[in-house]
Amino acid sequence: MENNHIDYIEFKAADLEAVKAFYHRCFQWEFTDYGPEYCSFEKSGVYGGFQKSDEAPCDGVLVVLYHSDLESVLQTIREAGGKITKDIFSFPGGRRFHFRDPGGNQLAVWSEP
Repeated sequence: MENNHIDYIEFKAADLEAVKAFYHRCFQWEFTDYGPEYCSFEKSGVYGGFQKSDEAPCDGVLVVLYHSDLESVLQTIREAGGKITKDIFSFPGGRRFHFRDPGGNQLAVWSEP
């Protein structure tokens, strides 16, 4: 842990089991349960967690993941129940797409060109 560095990201999810299954299948994240209302995740590049909540997720910050094979991970996300909200597009320095997880949180995945 370092001062002034992002240390933890927290998401909302109505169904913790569904969101854990989704991220494990798509990105091989691992989870630790802290009671029925919270789980933390690791193996994601940054630590974080999911809080059980019926509130709608906020889209104020876009979390962007990296994957070297965009087409493959996009298909895995679809098969795991994610919804693609913006298909693969190019930008200076790479390509990416956006998706919503089973909890309604919006994230993106990018790769080099």
